[in-house]
Amino acid sequence: MLGPDLSSGINAEYGGPRIKNSWPKMEKQLQGLIGDSRYKGGFQSDMDKYEAGKILGISSNSSQKRIKDVHKKLMFQNHPDRGGSPYLATKINEAKDYLEKQANQ
Repeated sequence: MLGPDLSSGINAEYGGPRIKNSWPKMEKQLQGLIGDSRYKGGFQSDMDKYEAGKILGISSNSSQKRIKDVHKKLMFQNHPDRGGSPYLATKINEAKDYLEKQANQ
């Protein structure tokens, strides 16, 4: 069993409060070095190819079959009748319509 003396020794040996207090600064520096691949922000006012692909999680140049399959899976998971958000369902449908229209052109 670890006692309080051992845990305080570990904190003292590995930096303890200094590491805890400097973590936000270190995290910011690391993000600057490696980048942050997460999508920042909400939805754009007008749907574009990039956003439609991000919403469905596929390439904006995907085939119609792929678009249909991914849309069906997402709507099954996020349908308002199954507890999903009506707003998200609308955006998923809008993204599908946009990409299908682009694929037809």
